Amino acid sequence: MRKLIKGLREFQTTYFNSHREMFEKLSHEQHPRALFITCSDSRIDPNLLTHTEPGELFIIRNAGNIIPPYGAANGGEGAAIEYSVVALGIKQIIVCGHSNCGAMKGLLHMNELSEEMPLVYEWLKHAEATRRLIKENYQGYEGEDLLNATIEENVLTQIENLRTYPVIHSKLHKGELRIYGWVYKIETGGVNVYSMERCNIQAKHDDGEFLEEEIPEMLPDMNVNGIASLLG
Repeated sequence: MRKLIKGLREFQTTYFNSHREMFEKLSHEQHPRALFITCSDSRIDPNLLTHTEPGELFIIRNAGNIIPPYGAANGGEGAAIEYSVVALGIKQIIVCGHSNCGAMKGLLHMNELSEEMPLVYEWLKHAEATRRLIKENYQGYEGEDLLNATIEENVLTQIENLRTYPVIHSKLHKGELRIYGWVYKIETGGVNVYSMERCNIQAKHDDGEFLEEEIPEMLPDMNVNGIASLLG
């Protein structure tokens, strides 16, 4: 706690004072450029990853960057999605998984969770489509390869879940919204991006792929030019 209090004081005396005008504007309204859906993992910092300032990202975080299908849960995810699109006018959504994800490890060993962490067990049921897909289509995978496949497929599953929300479905139909799938590699700082050139959001998993180059090279595949264009 001492470290956190020290950090708070440093924030107030340095960063806040040097950005006072920005915070004055933020105190009245917000105009985030994108909805960023990612994991609660302490190693993930959306603003650090995208080099954005306060007010630029509307963020949803939970174990496994999971979005339950519309009507499947009473959590805050649905409300946050609806608010971001309707009230804030967001037109870009990023679903970002990450390497070495503990939630996805748990998804691969659900039976072990039921007694030790029953709430986590119940939550991960919202990723059952991912678990089933992996079980039936990745029999030859094991270890790190299996985990990485699960992480990537889960991002695509959550994009499909997003499409079940009426407000998302309508905006996509009108071409007023775009959804992107990312996987952040903690160990390298790289970001794998799901290729929209081979697959639009309506297509099935097999119609596209995660590309392994750095993100500035991948964004043109999605007809945008760099992070500024994606968020702008």
